[in-house]
Amino acid sequence: MSTIRIAMWSGPRNISTAMMRAWGARTDCAVSDEPFYGAYLAETGLDHPMRSEIVAHHLTDWDEIATACVSDLRAPIIYQKHMSQHMVDGAPLAWMKHVRHAFLIRPPEEVAASFAAKMARVTAQDLGFQRQAELFAMAEELTGTQPPVIEARDVLNDPEGMMRALCAALQVPFDPGMLSWAAGRRDTDGIWAAHWYAAVEGSTGFAPPRSPEPAPAHLDDIIAACRPYYDKMAARKLTGV
Repeated sequence: MSTIRIAMWSGPRNISTAMMRAWGARTDCAVSDEPFYGAYLAETGLDHPMRSEIVAHHLTDWDEIATACVSDLRAPIIYQKHMSQHMVDGAPLAWMKHVRHAFLIRPPEEVAASFAAKMARVTAQDLGFQRQAELFAMAEELTGTQPPVIEARDVLNDPEGMMRALCAALQVPFDPGMLSWAAGRRDTDGIWAAHWYAAVEGSTGFAPPRSPEPAPAHLDDIIAACRPYYDKMAARKLTGV
């Protein structure tokens, strides 16, 4: 049987790391944590937490990373956690033809509020909504299929139903082991886990959703710029089974 490669496209401050934990809990799956992050920081020069360590520790050659995304043979299923905003203009995209895609969304006001709590500078580009919609269209064109879209809060409200629906859409069998995992850090976590992953490292499964924090008023224009792209994606989202 050939290896199934799944690329999950998210923006920041979503449940993307918990989703990676769920797939990593399968016995037939290996995971890859934001493989383009090093290249993104090297290309843009953005001053993210642990920037120098990330660039030094992770691959920064776009073509080398793209090749790895379609040649990884560690397990029957390879799950790739991607951040949409990492795919800057000029980043290689042809590799996407050989991967099954899914898209993880969260309302822009929730993403913006959570991102602003961690980062002093926030732009619409940082949140990745426009790029996520563009990548959805690209994945649909390259693969000839409409990728599944899944809402973070829906997963937290109904983990089993939504994970079953996601697996069905990706044409892989559901594994009940995806609903729980051991606490702690993983060898497959990016080096940035030390800054970003404290909450998920203490988790053992998908937690019930919390009431979102209100976004600061100065982010209103950014949220408004992201809203049309989120709404377009949300109109396509899966429901549970």
